[in-house]
Amino acid sequence: MRILYLIPARAGSKGLLGKNTKLLQGKPLVQYTIEFALATANTHDEICISTNDDEVIPIAEKLGIQPPFKRPEHLATDTASSYEVIMHALAYYKTQNKIFDAVLLLQPTSPFRQIADFNKLIAQFDEHCDMVVSVKEAKENPYFTLFEENTEGFLTKSKEGHFKRRQDCPKVYAYNGAMYLMRVKALEEKEISAFMQIKKILMPTERSIDIDTEADWVLAEYFAAINNKFANN
Repeated sequence: MRILYLIPARAGSKGLLGKNTKLLQGKPLVQYTIEFALATANTHDEICISTNDDEVIPIAEKLGIQPPFKRPEHLATDTASSYEVIMHALAYYKTQNKIFDAVLLLQPTSPFRQIADFNKLIAQFDEHCDMVVSVKEAKENPYFTLFEENTEGFLTKSKEGHFKRRQDCPKVYAYNGAMYLMRVKALEEKEISAFMQIKKILMPTERSIDIDTEADWVLAEYFAAINNKFANN
């Protein structure tokens, strides 16, 4: 299987300015994801940094990855979808006669994924999957703690059930943003939101931090410091 590793790192984040190049324990945030890609990619795979950020490009080059293009500005707005960015990259490589079986989307905002997580992801993937995605177990549950407002303005449970304790409810999962392994044929047929054949790999909550706000950053700094402490002992 030939994989396109796609790392989307646009400039102009509104939630946390300059987050892709912000230093986390002395390293730019995007570097964690590039190093992960370098550690897991095979020689026939391709690592692509899709960016319009002039500060990201030299970080990638220092690590031996030359971004193949500068992402067009219309694909670097906060309204541009991941699907559009993926299809733009696939179209570029098609012009270079490079064809892939799968795309592995790696968001720089998830620095705590591990090689063991990747191995589980690959083990789950087969020709019947549209996607294998990393998830965390959701604390909120639609049978118990999630509600919707009805037409009369009252709250009703998002999903009907007769559970007296949250622990008795069916487990529910949330995408944690760390890894999305997608079959190219599925991408060519439909958008990601239309995928039906989806499998998961479960990651612990403490490694499922998706950095989008200052509060997320503070939490990430805490866990990164702990990881470094254990690594140096």
